[in-house]
Amino acid sequence: MIIISNTSPINYLILISHVNLLPQLFQQIIIPQAVYSELSDASAPSPVQAWIATPPDWLKIQPVNQPSDAILELLDPGERAAILLAEELKADLLLLDEMKARRTATDRGLTITGVLGILDQAATMNLIDLPAAVQALQNTSFWASESLFQKLLDKHSSAAKTKRAQHD
Repeated sequence: MIIISNTSPINYLILISHVNLLPQLFQQIIIPQAVYSELSDASAPSPVQAWIATPPDWLKIQPVNQPSDAILELLDPGERAAILLAEELKADLLLLDEMKARRTATDRGLTITGVLGILDQAATMNLIDLPAAVQALQNTSFWASESLFQKLLDKHSSAAKTKRAQHD
């Protein structure tokens, strides 16, 4: 599978100490040079800068070879490069959080998920304590509606109840 990531999913997974979910779920992640630059920028949180200074083996940095277009010019450089690279490599999945970029990627036929989708998948596989991960995420600058967080928590709490009922 070819998985491309924008800056935000990696940034927030580092901040909540769950960046290890990426290789567990996807084996390898590819980022464009623009995303590498954003992660290593002086304005990035220091844990993120420290992490990207010695990228793990499962993270591949790749240049984008196709030109941008007017619609993509409205997005930030990392989002634009991630979408272009996903199109160029015919990616199976694009990791992206920002709403305008998600809409643009979906309109272009790309399959997307974000931090919450990654946490959802990890919780389904029993890789994380979802309430703790959501709490940690809410303690960062990540924004999602309270109802979206609650929907995710409710989904997994009812799944856990169903499992317990089947074992009783």
